[in-house]
Amino acid sequence: MATSTTGRDVVVPDRPTRSGTPARGRSRPRRSLLPYLLLAPAVALELAIHVVPMLVGAWMSLLELTQFHIRDWSTAPFVGLENYRVVLDFDSAAGAELLHSFGVTVVYTVASVGLSWVLGTTAAVLLQRPFRGRGVLRALFLTPYALPVYTAVITWSFLFQRDTGLVNHVLVDQLHLLDDKPFWLIGGNSFFALLIVSIWRSWPFAFLCVMAGLQNIPGELYEAAAMDGAGFWRRLRSVTLPMLRPVNLVLLLVLFLWTFNDFNTPYVLFGGSAPQQADLISIHIYRSSFKTWDFGSGSAMSVALLLFLLVVTAAYLLITNRRRNDA
Repeated sequence: MATSTTGRDVVVPDRPTRSGTPARGRSRPRRSLLPYLLLAPAVALELAIHVVPMLVGAWMSLLELTQFHIRDWSTAPFVGLENYRVVLDFDSAAGAELLHSFGVTVVYTVASVGLSWVLGTTAAVLLQRPFRGRGVLRALFLTPYALPVYTAVITWSFLFQRDTGLVNHVLVDQLHLLDDKPFWLIGGNSFFALLIVSIWRSWPFAFLCVMAGLQNIPGELYEAAAMDGAGFWRRLRSVTLPMLRPVNLVLLLVLFLWTFNDFNTPYVLFGGSAPQQADLISIHIYRSSFKTWDFGSGSAMSVALLLFLLVVTAAYLLITNRRRNDA
């Protein structure tokens, strides 16, 4: 760059940069707003659907919000942690009922997740090799997962009817396995009816995830194991299950959260008032809130359930990550 001083042209070189090239007065590129504009609708919906209701529920748990104050929340007395003390006092009637529902939910979740995973894994392994009709079987296996929950559960409620249901017709009239037609939607059998419906709806998802994970296992590993004389069960233990470990870690966590929070299945199956043997904690919270109109206690139960799931999820991730690092 040249400048004129006293009639002579003096050349002033450009100021070099650290890279050795002259700086040409480059300006910093302006950051585009397009990505933020595209994310804005999703963020707004997330706030409206999840974050704001969660914060409102936490605030409701600190109020004595009953039917006398539901029309005007400003008149509801602030009781702090009193609702938590009442619902978590297991010596009281409310605490004993909540503890019973929690125990039923734990047994229900463990049985449903475990059996769903076993069925899904078994079906995925058996359908791994190509054969005639494999695509048709895969489509049939995924049908329960594709059906709307209300359609599927209402259909099961008709199947479990005592006098006109298909289940009792097959068990009693055709197979003669039972002497009398049992009740499936009331009494002790209600838990098994709920468990059957839950497994029927959940295992196709496990089948889909495991089947996708099996596609990423190299065939050379099975060929090497077969050359070493490993049979089917040895290949399953030494090759298939270890390679599916990352998929199973996520799958079991998702199934646990879905099943523990399941509300639609018992609500549709039992009509909003589940028997004591199938009184899941989600139905118990619904009944405590919308049947007795004690929204303060119901919100306290919901927040306590959320904290429990957060603790379980954090512990699960911590343990699995530690084992992965040790391996």
